[in-house]
Amino acid sequence: MSQLHLHLLSDSTGETLEVVAKACLAQFDGVEAVRHFWPMVRSEGHLDRVLDDIERRPGLVLFTLVSPHIRRELEQKCRKRNIPAVSALDPVIDALAAITGQAAKARPGRQHALDAAYFARVDAIQFTIAHDDGVGSENWEEADLVLAGVSRTSKTPTSIYLANRGFKVANIPLVPEAPPPPNLFTVKHPMVVGLTTNPDRLIQIRRNRLLALNQVEETNYVDAEAVSSELAFARRLFADHGWPVIDVTRRSIEETAFAIVKLCDERSEKGAA
Repeated sequence: MSQLHLHLLSDSTGETLEVVAKACLAQFDGVEAVRHFWPMVRSEGHLDRVLDDIERRPGLVLFTLVSPHIRRELEQKCRKRNIPAVSALDPVIDALAAITGQAAKARPGRQHALDAAYFARVDAIQFTIAHDDGVGSENWEEADLVLAGVSRTSKTPTSIYLANRGFKVANIPLVPEAPPPPNLFTVKHPMVVGLTTNPDRLIQIRRNRLLALNQVEETNYVDAEAVSSELAFARRLFADHGWPVIDVTRRSIEETAFAIVKLCDERSEKGAA
């Protein structure tokens, strides 16, 4: 089985590229594709950082870029670095054929024969819903990811987004007055990822939540000192156990999820090394 590093570069979330890549890879047998996602590439500086990383793990770059300037920069810089780069859709199969040495099998709709992947995604969604907000901690070893963070750090929506990508995710709120279950610190298979945010932004989100529920605003839940203490407690926990941390303050759910997927890719590469 041959291995191919497939870099999916987009100025949006990259979901379209993922679908295209999956459809085209279905035309080839015996190819193990290691996919790397590079979403929200909208500046030349960001593009240069991405290309530096791609150069360390060379392969094929597939892209969807709206900006003519960024697209032109990508194509020119890929040529200078001898990195093959193609836009999505029709050229993808030809590029894969050249890299793998195989002719496309030309089987219409072969990408839809992914029944196992479909059911795995459904299973991931069911698992994630059943293990939201600290529920079912006795089964966390079956998860792919455990997200930990104080209340309102986007744990649940991020978990659901990742579940739609096929990841079994559990999440747990970190509350100083109620220590998490001991097995959070002993799980071996799942990667534990800490989510944190800016205290001012967190207070704003929590106030909006209380207003939506018609509850009293002035509680420790939105008290500046209490919120800062909560976040400090979570940061100490992350540091003590060496968990990777993602600041969600300026990230959309999609951006947070892609950052987590990248961490999973890096972990897999280290395990394979």
